[in-house]
Amino acid sequence: MPSFPQPGSVTICEINREFVTADRFSNDQARNTYGKILGTVFTPVPFEVDNLPDAAAEQDAGLQVQGDVGILSAAYQALLSRSLKPLFQPADEKLLKNIDLQGVSWHKHKQILSFISGPNHVIICDYNEDSDGKSPCILSNDAQKDVKCLEWRPNGGRTLAIACKGGICIWAASCSGNVASVRTGRSFSVFSRSCGTSWTLVDFLQTSDEQVTALSWTSASFANSSFTIWDVSLGIGTPIRRGFGGVSLVKWSPSGDYFLAAKFDGTFYLWETTTWTSEPWSSKNGIVTGATWDPDGRMVLLSFSESSTLGSIHFASRPPALDAHLIPVELPEIKSLTGSQKIEKIAWDASGERLAVSYRDGDELYRGLVAIYDVKRAPLVSASLIGFIRGPGDSPKPLAFSFHSRYKQGPLLSVCWSTGVCCTYPLIFHANVVQ
Repeated sequence: MPSFPQPGSVTICEINREFVTADRFSNDQARNTYGKILGTVFTPVPFEVDNLPDAAAEQDAGLQVQGDVGILSAAYQALLSRSLKPLFQPADEKLLKNIDLQGVSWHKHKQILSFISGPNHVIICDYNEDSDGKSPCILSNDAQKDVKCLEWRPNGGRTLAIACKGGICIWAASCSGNVASVRTGRSFSVFSRSCGTSWTLVDFLQTSDEQVTALSWTSASFANSSFTIWDVSLGIGTPIRRGFGGVSLVKWSPSGDYFLAAKFDGTFYLWETTTWTSEPWSSKNGIVTGATWDPDGRMVLLSFSESSTLGSIHFASRPPALDAHLIPVELPEIKSLTGSQKIEKIAWDASGERLAVSYRDGDELYRGLVAIYDVKRAPLVSASLIGFIRGPGDSPKPLAFSFHSRYKQGPLLSVCWSTGVCCTYPLIFHANVVQ
């Protein structure tokens, strides 16, 4: 039977397919469960939930896309009603809040967590061993307004890109005498408080008055009327126009061989990045609201706005071939146990063994939980429900979540809850592995 956290309890971690719960979180409880295995404890980080957008806008929190170091690509979608009206019909404007735009990002190589903590603020938590006290740090600047998503620069030190209204803020940390340098010609009033590490706003990639809602670091470029290619070293952005707009979601494959772009009209495109050829797809289950690649970049899981079933696209040939098959991935417990009809957010860890799923509404007993699945990929994707995670406080709901694959024993899952706490849950299913 799947593990179920009783109302009033909080989840601490997973230990070999069993979820540990308690009446409340405490460092002693965490230390006695996963702490003795991992050698560290992840204390929940509070933030002012009243400063976040209302429930309807919370779905626009951010988008995480993996890529290689080099060029920063940004997809723009206007969020103000005056900007949306020329692009969408009134019914289409409502679709924007359904997209799984994640507002949590783990550094790919370091134990540094960042998440959106308000309309204009981002919190950074450094869990590395050399961190002095692990105090959260708040990033804020006059140029950083209406934050929508964030992404750590892979293989580029401690550099964070934050998408906001009017452009992209590029922050960098100054560590051990290595002072972050501001791009020539730029001058900013930097504000990072409550932490020992010095964070500097080194650049602002300006996009006139447009709202940036998705970004991705990559060594390649791609073409679309809703994208701009930025040379971050020069601070120069080049709009690319290819004849179609209305893009709601973008995801690079881990290998960089493929790229997925979904649109508000229910279609989505798979691109191969060798010759930049694309293949259009469509679904009868609504628009694509979430997408996550497997570790090898050979398949991608999709969630749809009108379904509790995922779709799995399997590539039949090696890159750059676009021959692929769309196969349903059933999650029957979403309906039978929770009573929900629609999946809200999905995240897949880098090992390909754990899948996190949140869902809309459902029965009161199961409302606001995050379902955790054990995933097999041999050769098709199959998922079996392990249990549920319950957040702290009264009637918590997951706003955003993201995996981090730092430990051999299993991944970390960080969840920002509507009750104003960001919690990190170790999912340990290789407990016999010595770190």
